[in-house]
Amino acid sequence: MNSDRFGLPQLGFGVGLRSVHYEHILSKRPRVGWFEVLSDNYMHTKGRPLGYLDQIAARYPVALHGVGLSIGSVDPLDFAYLAELKALRDRVGAHWVSDHICWTGVQGRYGHDLYPIPFTEEALRHVARRVCQVQDYLEAPLVLENPSTYLDFRGSTLGEAEFIAALLEESDAGLLLDLNNVYVNAKNHGFDALAYLKQLPLQRVVQLHVAGHSQAQGYLADTHSAPVADEVWALLEQALRLGARAPLLVEWDADIPSFPELELELGKAEACFARVR
Repeated sequence: MNSDRFGLPQLGFGVGLRSVHYEHILSKRPRVGWFEVLSDNYMHTKGRPLGYLDQIAARYPVALHGVGLSIGSVDPLDFAYLAELKALRDRVGAHWVSDHICWTGVQGRYGHDLYPIPFTEEALRHVARRVCQVQDYLEAPLVLENPSTYLDFRGSTLGEAEFIAALLEESDAGLLLDLNNVYVNAKNHGFDALAYLKQLPLQRVVQLHVAGHSQAQGYLADTHSAPVADEVWALLEQALRLGARAPLLVEWDADIPSFPELELELGKAEACFARVR
């Protein structure tokens, strides 16, 4: 792998593109580095949202982030889905394509959630093989996000970070390092978040995520519905000090605030990077 993150650009600080902000973005031209686009929302459609995306992508760098690839499923890869994804990437000039280390359906049925996979050698070989197939089709690296999970598999023989590190190495893929997911999982499963980060190949980090979470029946839930917690900002700073330098995105998907409120979160991210520099 290239030492410069596959030659991908350092886009700076960005936010997720959400429909409630379309008009603000086009009229105010806010000072953000880039937008992350939920690719599944703009596939299989030729309507108004795609028109807004075209306009915004003409003004700002974008990257695609999906939830429907189902890279961990035992179903055959959906090449019709991949064709739509590749066409969208090329249409808007997205710098990279990312999705989650998970599965989302089985036997052709979509479950509308990001389901965990067992961390075993068999699952590792299975997912790595599928990642390589996707990368061959896209003719570009696939960027994979560490998952948020709420259960463990008794049959797992590898730790989460160990599994992810081996998967990235075997498939030569990139990592979308979500610090909120690391924090949520560390609390829910009782592991040390800093030790987890030290096991990851941070030179493969293409993108960083931070987000808010909430309490749910004694667990933390990755809801993206609140400001980033202080503990997650602190974990981001630790990741930066370990060498995870990449474009950062603030995720906010529920109870979406005004765009100026998102910009305040971006200011916190810039301050975090500045402290490390």
